[in-house]
Amino acid sequence: MRNVSIKDIAAAAGVSHSTVSRALRNSPLLKPETIARIQKIAQEKGYTASAAARSLVTRRTQTIGVVVTTIADPFVAEVVSGIEEAANEHRYSVFLANSNAEPEREMNVVRSFAEHRVDGIVVTSSRVGALYTPMLSSMQVPIVLVNNQHPGEFVHSVMIANFEASRQATGLLVELGHRRIAYLGDRFGYQSDSERFAGYREALDCAGLAFVPELVSHGDGRPEGGYEAMKKLLALPDPPTAVFCYNDMSALGALKAIREAGLRVPRDISIVGFDDLFVAEYAEPPLTTVRQPRRQMGRLAAEILLKLIQGEQADEVLRVPGELVLRQSTAPPPCPEPR
Repeated sequence: MRNVSIKDIAAAAGVSHSTVSRALRNSPLLKPETIARIQKIAQEKGYTASAAARSLVTRRTQTIGVVVTTIADPFVAEVVSGIEEAANEHRYSVFLANSNAEPEREMNVVRSFAEHRVDGIVVTSSRVGALYTPMLSSMQVPIVLVNNQHPGEFVHSVMIANFEASRQATGLLVELGHRRIAYLGDRFGYQSDSERFAGYREALDCAGLAFVPELVSHGDGRPEGGYEAMKKLLALPDPPTAVFCYNDMSALGALKAIREAGLRVPRDISIVGFDDLFVAEYAEPPLTTVRQPRRQMGRLAAEILLKLIQGEQADEVLRVPGELVLRQSTAPPPCPEPR
């Protein structure tokens, strides 16, 4: 069956092609009754506008490209859901691609999106960050980053307020009475790790606690890395009584190392994570952590991008506060054994 065209509608309505085009766009040049009559005929005939034809007129494809590290990352799903919600409300479609956390692949995916004429691009956990700034004038496609991992600020980005949230998380451990508090970080030197470590240091300074370098151990942001980093902390002559972890995945590995050492959380050692992934609530014990408003961050990134597509002014660097979620992995330090 042949698709209904504007020519078919024009013949049925007894008007010109241009009049039909204007009516379908709700042009103010036509009378409301003319628009209503033509749109009714189009609906009755089952007319569907061609996205390709529309893009030739508007010079927009009504599409957004989203680059994620990997769809297996639990952080990604809700961020993308927020992006899709905002995009759908403005009748935009979303295309998704993986960078596999590889800087070169990330750049290639972004270039590919631009070549396929998406109207804008969102990049999550970017590994190249500020390198997009010189690319913008040549690509002429607006880009917004979510949780940029490259040191230095990008023109438009949405970030969790890492420093403030980490200071609060470490401050909780101080308030519980802990004095030997470790930081289990990420060895790749991402911006998020630097900011979370700075928040940890600030909380110690505010409490008058000396920074002890041996209480810093680095994983790779995954449970395996957290497991190995925690084993190093437990092997110290005077192990920590509490650990603030770079993310929840690292904390899961730390929990395993603590169990294998015959210790219990939080009776012997307290653990705090970061992200509040769905697994945090189901860990044993349930994990105290910092909640990132992932869906909200995705929506905000999409809304900024849509403003840029329309040629409007938008926030440059937007920092969203985290929320400390108290569960059963934190408690006061163990009492020293009586002599």
